Amino acid sequence: MKEEINFKILSVNDIREISILGQQLNSQLTVYQVQDFLKEMFTYSSYKCFGLFYNENLIGISSGWITVRLYSGKQLEIDNVIIDKTLQSKGLGTIFMNYIEMWAKNNNCKTLELNTYIQNAKSHKFYFNTGFSILGFHFWKQI
Repeated sequence: MKEEINFKILSVNDIREISILGQQLNSQLTVYQVQDFLKEMFTYSSYKCFGLFYNENLIGISSGWITVRLYSGKQLEIDNVIIDKTLQSKGLGTIFMNYIEMWAKNNNCKTLELNTYIQNAKSHKFYFNTGFSILGFHFWKQI
């Protein structure tokens, strides 16, 4: 049997499946909390949810937000990038990022942007290896 990898844009109808992977990134949240966040995210017109399928099973997700920045023009800001933890380190993340980058180019984006946690050194290595560089610091303030 031939293994098949596919990429597609997910919709609000896929929330149940997306939330299972989403919880792998945020294990402190329940699946129901992840679903509630996703329902709200899908209400924004600039929001996209990308899916990576392996033999018809959803094994990767990423949120994407189309924005325009003064320093970059139209961009795709990606976040919540997840490859199922049982399938990591098999090259699937690189395949997924390539699909996302092609989608962004086809939609006239000039740049990809993302944030990753400071303590997640494994992700830093991955993003450097896929052509990203550090542009600045991301600050936040909980209110």
